[in-house]
Amino acid sequence: MKYLKALAVIIALSIPAGSFAQKIKLIEGKIPADLKKEKSVNIEFSYENMGVGKFDKEEEYVATKREEYNNKEAGRGDKWADNWVYDRENRFEPRFITLFKDYSKLNVEKDSRYTIIFHTVFTEPGFNVGIYFANKSAYIDGEALIVETADKNRVLAKLAVTKAPGRAAFGMDFDTGLRIGESYATAGRAVGKFIKK
Repeated sequence: MKYLKALAVIIALSIPAGSFAQKIKLIEGKIPADLKKEKSVNIEFSYENMGVGKFDKEEEYVATKREEYNNKEAGRGDKWADNWVYDRENRFEPRFITLFKDYSKLNVEKDSRYTIIFHTVFTEPGFNVGIYFANKSAYIDGEALIVETADKNRVLAKLAVTKAPGRAAFGMDFDTGLRIGESYATAGRAVGKFIKK
């Protein structure tokens, strides 16, 4: 009997916490009809006023984690904070762009007629302390604004991307950047598919 209870606990803990399904929908305007005829689009990213985990402001999250890690090991928190920003341009954005290109069949070039501005509104970093102990998948919420490159203040369409999940295969996502990077890949695929259809 004790064995069955222990087995039930192990199975329950190995199921990803906070299982969820990504949603994408058009919330404003309409996709320009001639966008599908274009061969390329420009993509830019914004992280302004982003909430993270239980924090309304990213700055509070970063300050808390920096202090927590520095208290465990001198300099570890500073390195973590540097990587938090470094990962955007070097991990998250490339993953988004790669999957977007695969599913939209559009190239990504700066001088394109249209620009997609992907604004991350919220990031859940998740955690993984071992596949049989406890884990929580990462996810992001964002908005994809479609604008004309010549006038980026004029929003032609706005897409809401909700709970784009991020997990690595077989639960081997102990690195926060890897989990969040997969969330950006999922979001890029969703936006690419939405524009293509």
